[in-house]
Amino acid sequence: MSLPDFSIEDGFTRDGLRYDNTVCGIDEVGRGPLAGPGVAAAVILTRPLPPELSGHIRDSKKMSAAKRARIAAAIREFYIFGIGTACVEEIDRINILQATMAAMTRAFEALQKKSPCSHALIDGNRAPKLPCKTLTVVKGDQNSLSIAAASVVAKEHRDDIMRRLAEAHPVYGWDSNAGYGTKIHMDALKQHGVTVHHRRSFAPVSESLLQQKIISG
Repeated sequence: MSLPDFSIEDGFTRDGLRYDNTVCGIDEVGRGPLAGPGVAAAVILTRPLPPELSGHIRDSKKMSAAKRARIAAAIREFYIFGIGTACVEEIDRINILQATMAAMTRAFEALQKKSPCSHALIDGNRAPKLPCKTLTVVKGDQNSLSIAAASVVAKEHRDDIMRRLAEAHPVYGWDSNAGYGTKIHMDALKQHGVTVHHRRSFAPVSESLLQQKIISG
């Protein structure tokens, strides 16, 4: 399996003989879960990578939880990054796609407050409107180091949110399923109902609402 590299970054930011353009990678997590926010991250990687990261950054879905936590911590230590979120209420109000674009925009804006960025590589086939050059990259987290780094930071940030929410609502298994519709989560929905952290516009949750009252908290 080939690892992501800087080839897409180099091709995108090359401007004549200039190599001083700054590129960030942007990725999001949390489109599919039934509960919790959507989260995006924007990361600027510079070379050379430190030993802690060289050869270790890849699509966050292809990492163990322990390694992902370790690599995310190293990225946050060595590089400039921004985080953006879209809350459950926003997801239900404007739909998950538009909420994802909003989270990506907020991640970029948070990054810009720390360092100007002239180019943005975005995972997928849709890009938010940003004040810089953008390029969408399908399977970007598998091919671009910058996007892969963003995927790791975003995933770890969202998993941490879900672990904290699980402390108040342990029956749904959010500390292990991150809000996705696993059997434990679906069984808990049937038995315990819907929390304020569930996405009411998602079918399994709206169906549960028809039968059971909302649990506050």
